Amino acid sequence: MAHTLLSVGSPAASRNVRLDSDAVMQARIELAACFQLAALHGLEEGICNHFSAVVPGHDDLFFVNPYGYAFGEITASRLLVCDVDGQVVDGEGKPEATAFYIHARLHRLMPRVKAAFHTHMPNATALCLLEGPPLLWLGQTALKFYGRTAVDEHYNGLALDESEGDRIAAAMGDADIVFLKNHGVMVAGASIAQAWDDLYYLERAAEVQLKAMSANRALKPVPHDVAQRAYEQMRVGDKDSARAHLDSGMRELHRRGIAFDK
Repeated sequence: MAHTLLSVGSPAASRNVRLDSDAVMQARIELAACFQLAALHGLEEGICNHFSAVVPGHDDLFFVNPYGYAFGEITASRLLVCDVDGQVVDGEGKPEATAFYIHARLHRLMPRVKAAFHTHMPNATALCLLEGPPLLWLGQTALKFYGRTAVDEHYNGLALDESEGDRIAAAMGDADIVFLKNHGVMVAGASIAQAWDDLYYLERAAEVQLKAMSANRALKPVPHDVAQRAYEQMRVGDKDSARAHLDSGMRELHRRGIAFDK
């Protein structure tokens, strides 16, 4: 939890950045949908936690949620556009300081990361509070992440300067999931849809692992060769599956009358 606002520079509208292309608007809508879906599934924590996504066509700009709004309040028009130097380029409000320092550094240092979702979602975060490896290779859902996780063991308080984002980026390396010990998780994706898909299934994998652990019986891990094969099988269709998953979620939001695309 953190409630420190970033001291931003003056608005940079004079940069003549076009933010009304079809690709940019679609990214806004998809990211807003992810906030609403996270709220629907109980993955938010008050007005804390943050999602970001690189603005299509502008690798030095990213969308992020403004401080003071719960995930269920985020719509496409409410998202901020920030540059990596601390200016709000578009939108009303300011990002939370931790949101800026973590996400700006990730997007600057790791161009492959097009979307970065940070939550304190309960089950995955519970695994961050345990000694040893957080996610165990026990069930099929967990195998989606086989070889894709990293751990940051060095919790150091709130991320109020660039060093925290740099440390998280270094801990991530080639991984897509970082378990931040004593803190929460960061999910990095090559697209908004892939980040949402991983976030959702990571929490499900953590949930069933904790249920299994609570039975106080011996756990049955999947052998390495089987785990590796299952992971490879899943990765073949992951991109298309993630797209379908987010599309399905957006249809569900429309069915419930949640106007995330406004």
